[in-house]
Amino acid sequence: MEVERKFIVDTPPDLTGVASDPIEQGYLAVGADGEVRLRRRGDDRVLTVKRGSGLSRAEEEIELDPAQFERLWPLTEGRRLRKRRHVIPHDDLRIELDVYEDELEGLRVAEVEFPDERAAGEFDPPPWLGRDVTGEEAYLNENLAAHGLPR
Repeated sequence: MEVERKFIVDTPPDLTGVASDPIEQGYLAVGADGEVRLRRRGDDRVLTVKRGSGLSRAEEEIELDPAQFERLWPLTEGRRLRKRRHVIPHDDLRIELDVYEDELEGLRVAEVEFPDERAAGEFDPPPWLGRDVTGEEAYLNENLAAHGLPR
């Protein structure tokens, strides 16, 4: 189970020295019940299945070898995005700041994963985290990949 909150970031903190990786992801299937996506992050290639919506979602990941990934990648045409993920330590948590590229350039979204819903509710975000968009459909990555920037 994944428990996560998502925030818009208008002005990020200083990212000097913060670890980051480029990410490419594409969606094989999306629907009201969840998603099936491919992600390439460095040398890692993963097939992820998510079910549900909002604060808590079921999530399963399966590592793929490069050949498996390349066979599936063409099936994501028209539902892809690219971003750079910066991992920022915050107390006992990690804030993952995604800086989007290409047609989503200018969008910055931070995600914070929690051990449980109670911890998510008690989270006091740092001032640079902006509006909480947890559960807003327009900011789901699968919708960003298929429909572009929210209006």
